[in-house]
Amino acid sequence: MRFDDDAALDSSEVQDNRGGALGGIPGGGKTVGGGAVGVLVLIASVLFGFDPGLLGTGGTGTGASTGTGSGGSSASASDLAAECRIGADANSKEDCRIVAVVDSVQAFWKQTETAAGKSYTQAPTWLFTGSVSTGCGDATSEVGPFYCSADDKVYLDLGFFDELSSKFGAKGGPFAEAYVVAHEYGHHIQDLSGTISRGTGQGENSGSVKLELQADCYAGVWAHHATTTPDPGSGKPLITELTQADINLGLDAAAAVGDDRIQQKYQGKVTPDTWTHGSAAERRQWFSTGYKSGAVADCDTFA
Repeated sequence: MRFDDDAALDSSEVQDNRGGALGGIPGGGKTVGGGAVGVLVLIASVLFGFDPGLLGTGGTGTGASTGTGSGGSSASASDLAAECRIGADANSKEDCRIVAVVDSVQAFWKQTETAAGKSYTQAPTWLFTGSVSTGCGDATSEVGPFYCSADDKVYLDLGFFDELSSKFGAKGGPFAEAYVVAHEYGHHIQDLSGTISRGTGQGENSGSVKLELQADCYAGVWAHHATTTPDPGSGKPLITELTQADINLGLDAAAAVGDDRIQQKYQGKVTPDTWTHGSAAERRQWFSTGYKSGAVADCDTFA
């Protein structure tokens, strides 16, 4: 994956709180999931089968979580506006690459109606290390990257990408990171479309699994259009090259965090009745479905 060296990056949609503790996002916000009073639903993305109800009570992730996922200890937040100015920066620095991916994903969805025919509204990504306070409650890096529907933000500790390889056996690489980010923005699309409340329960046929697989499909839809989506600033695509090798790394990352792979690795057996994200094969399948067709309509995992 390569970005246009001369393209201007917009870092305003990536808020950097690395090095901060419980980053100052106020609690509250809109509720999701049938309007239950006081319940703020967090959709954890590619990882553990995390119980969103634990956030409001100060709990941490459950399921296959195996470590702190702290992502290192940054002394202070970097100045992304100064550091990440052009595509060449994204080609050489990880945090700038995240800025560029966020720019590309949001540029695509801004020109694409959601499945419900609603227009796209921006959702920032919040970088943190260790722990963060969100509209869905306090969370730590243990839960992995996630989208909070109460404050419409994606939360990401960059240390997760190291764990994607070291703990879950993914090959990693720039597009594996891009897949994770695009998956989270898939949850934002679900929020805008009104389908996010359907992601409930456990088991291979549960709403939770169908929601996660749909977010994988939406990530594939973006990838299909990534090299043709014009950047709002220049009118040219921000991503100039996306090879089959890149796509294969995305598929590898999707499979690495399949429920069956994680359960076999960390509990020695597969228990489909507790799945919340789908199997490795299903995650590959639905990302591929979105990537091959590029059509939002083909991502109806609930049908």
